[in-house]
Amino acid sequence: MNDTSHRLIPGMYLLPSPAGAFKIISEPESNRLRDFLLALLDQQGKAQANDSNLCQWSGLPSIEEAREFVWRLQSLGWIQATHEPYQFPSEPFQETLPALLPPLSREGKILLADTQGFYLYSSGFPHETAEELSALSADLANMHARRAGVLNRNLSLPGSAWALTNAAGHAQLGFWPVFVGPERFVLVIAGAPAFNQPQLVELAFVLHQRFGR
Repeated sequence: MNDTSHRLIPGMYLLPSPAGAFKIISEPESNRLRDFLLALLDQQGKAQANDSNLCQWSGLPSIEEAREFVWRLQSLGWIQATHEPYQFPSEPFQETLPALLPPLSREGKILLADTQGFYLYSSGFPHETAEELSALSADLANMHARRAGVLNRNLSLPGSAWALTNAAGHAQLGFWPVFVGPERFVLVIAGAPAFNQPQLVELAFVLHQRFGR
């Protein structure tokens, strides 16, 4: 696509960028942007950019509106285009986590916990520590849900992640909620996360396939 005419490049395939994947999993609300990104995931890497598809996925009535919408998303870094269909992981859900989660932590310490506070996968944390952090993640998520009105609306502080910081304000341990369909998970990451990775897109895909339908 180009900046003036919003013309499509024939044969290109669309999928969320890492920023788009973060948008998908970091909030539960339905909106046009998030719904469009989820529609791309539903295509399982075969989301071909043509006028019919863009109108369908965006929910916009005219081709020009749909093209402009998609062009803006690409300009803002929410989506990416490839020349070939993207090959998402096809292994069972649990088997994909060892390949997808460690690259998202700069220190190699990460776990994925469920709503009840049990971890589905942990890397770099001892078992006992992973259990305690998973339970803490559930407590923090529930506390945030109770206070979200004050934080998100009254104070205009979007997001729902929590962190333990050092004196410089840098995160030593972060708790990042992950929303998939009706489910809520939490990524617990030591140090700074590395979310600008293709593995985040693949994680959003496998979670959506397993829990979002």
